[in-house]
Amino acid sequence: MLETISALVGAGFIVLVCLFALTKGNRPERIGAATVLGGWFLSILAQTYIGYASVQWPTLIIDLAALAIFVALVWKSPRSWPVWASAFQLLAVASHVMVLMKLRPEISAFYTVTNMAGYGVIIALGVGAFFAWQERRAVGLDDEE
Repeated sequence: MLETISALVGAGFIVLVCLFALTKGNRPERIGAATVLGGWFLSILAQTYIGYASVQWPTLIIDLAALAIFVALVWKSPRSWPVWASAFQLLAVASHVMVLMKLRPEISAFYTVTNMAGYGVIIALGVGAFFAWQERRAVGLDDEE
């Protein structure tokens, strides 16, 4: 999984943003970071044991669970970042559905869409955690100074 420089950079980006969200974000950002990290870890396990060529049922189930969590955050949280995260996650689920419907997308296109959607989720989470941190600092609830 982490054999190339781009994979290492991507993994580092995911870990840094999720650590930032876990340490500086509020409850919705922490839930989002835990969802991203859990989904990422479970997806790596699923792809390691199943492979990349066939329909990836475990990855689809993981993506559907992540979508459900992000939609619940949209519903319950006053923040706007979960809307963006849900939209990007829905794009990843839609690409799985295309494969299931045998629309025969190029496998490289499938992986490009799911990877870019994942980066969209991470960016939305990072922006949301940054603004939550800034709001807390503005009202003096952050211990740093």
